[in-house]
Amino acid sequence: MPLDAICLAAVRSELSGRITGHKIDKVQQPEKDIVILSLRGGEGPCRLLISAGTGDRRVHLTRQKFDNPASPPMFCMLLRKHLTGARIVGVAQPQAERILELELDAPDAMGVISKKRLIIELIGRLSNILLVDGDGLIIDCLRRVGGDLTEKRAVLPGLLYRRPPAQEGKLDPLAVSAGEWQAAFDANRGGKKADEWLLSAFSALSPLICREISWRAYFDADIRLDGIPDGGAALRKEFFGLIECVEAQRFEPWSLVDTDGPRDFSYTRIKQYEGALDVRREESFSDMLEGFYTKASQLARAMQRAAATRKTVKTARDRLIRKLAAQRAELEITARRDFSRECGDIIMANLHSIKKGQITLRAQDFFSEDGATRDIALDPLKTPQQNAAKYYKEFSKAKTAEKFLSEQIKLGEGELEYLESVLGEISLAEGERDLGEISRELVQTGYIKMHKQGKEKQPESAPMRFESSTGMLIYAGRNNAQNDRLTLKTAPKSDVWLHTQKIHGAHVIISCGGEEPDEATLQEAAVIAAYYSAARGSGKVPVDYTPVRLVKRQPGGRPGMVVYTGQKTIIVIPDEALVARLVTGNGQPETLHSAL
Repeated sequence: MPLDAICLAAVRSELSGRITGHKIDKVQQPEKDIVILSLRGGEGPCRLLISAGTGDRRVHLTRQKFDNPASPPMFCMLLRKHLTGARIVGVAQPQAERILELELDAPDAMGVISKKRLIIELIGRLSNILLVDGDGLIIDCLRRVGGDLTEKRAVLPGLLYRRPPAQEGKLDPLAVSAGEWQAAFDANRGGKKADEWLLSAFSALSPLICREISWRAYFDADIRLDGIPDGGAALRKEFFGLIECVEAQRFEPWSLVDTDGPRDFSYTRIKQYEGALDVRREESFSDMLEGFYTKASQLARAMQRAAATRKTVKTARDRLIRKLAAQRAELEITARRDFSRECGDIIMANLHSIKKGQITLRAQDFFSEDGATRDIALDPLKTPQQNAAKYYKEFSKAKTAEKFLSEQIKLGEGELEYLESVLGEISLAEGERDLGEISRELVQTGYIKMHKQGKEKQPESAPMRFESSTGMLIYAGRNNAQNDRLTLKTAPKSDVWLHTQKIHGAHVIISCGGEEPDEATLQEAAVIAAYYSAARGSGKVPVDYTPVRLVKRQPGGRPGMVVYTGQKTIIVIPDEALVARLVTGNGQPETLHSAL
């Protein structure tokens, strides 16, 4: 369900008790539509996420990490100028509106406190974030709307802020009386479904809540108004029962979950699905919205940003597959090179019988087991000796070609394996940093041309860091280049190396200081290796492990390609919850050099 006005009221109530009195320490804008406020205060630091995206508009506390762009957008710079050090003194919401207002005491450059408001409008395609001064004038906004684009409202710096116009023809569910409700119901007795009437007649109600009211009243979410037997009495009772809970602020965060993850959410328990979906009560509204939106939207944005890189790699892979097919066909032809040598030998054995201008030699094939004859094509412009020499030359060329093609096919197969591993990295990338490192790796390997603005050397990110249940540190590479550094340069030779068997994935290192890792650590490290591999969505996954000293770079191989010996194998099931529980330092640990 979208974040409707009543659900936003529940979020406002929760945030008001959590962030009021906090100061804004940092402002980030990692995405075009997302602003992150880092707060510090009474109950400890926290981070407020504000999204004005069309499909994921919301506001809540977040634990997710976002990668900042190389240079902050202008709106972010303006917010930093005006909001850094500002104190949140209140969180307000106009009744039945999808608008949240952070009331701020903000110091200027001279330390003088002034009143400001950060207004968050979560209204479909008109969603916006606006900074307004104490006089109600717009300082700036995320989306500027000129007077020529809308007849109802202009949103520009310097203009007086006006709220979006209310929905016409809809009643406020928090202000409607029982008589007004009944009059509206009686005026619409027709074939329309009850939930459709509620949605069209009242503001601030989502389709999910309208269906829930209908289901609670008649145990039928699809009942039609002309089929209601009691004149709407039960529907009216459930409607005002819900409004009573809202007015008393008896909100509860509930998620509706299926096997693919969260499907919907609400501020009251949803009963209409009768076991078809798992109904789960969350710890807070922020946790509920985080689970529903943040991870999915991060993955969607990462996949969108990765589209161009993926296309480049797929194009190179497909071209290489076609090249390998052609080379294998050529190699198959060279396998028949002995035929040319045999033709040369037969010609030499029959020089006396070949006449000038002859185009075909039919002679006994002494290479045949049954002594059959063989027809051999001749060039009439050449002497018999020259014809024999031509066939010997074809044999020699085919023999040389076989050696060359075998070498090229072997190199091509290694290159294909590398490109497949890069495609696996892209599918597992979890942010801008991961994708940036993959792009730099492709620049270094020659698949992407370096742009002028990309010539600055970027700092190397650290591998993902985990701590096993028994206290051992575990590291995992994020991409091929980092796998290379982790395994071949930074990990001590006495540590344990893990990798999925014949499946592209991360190199995983157990930092055990030369000791034998315990069974729990080995099992957990193998789960990490399986999770950060192309087999993430599989069932049982084989994971090889061996001492780091037995892992060597593959001769002539691309980054991340190794050979190893002395391995043992453990079978595990990828477990996201376990991986999330073991991660430390938000997956951004200190460099391995300092950690080991």
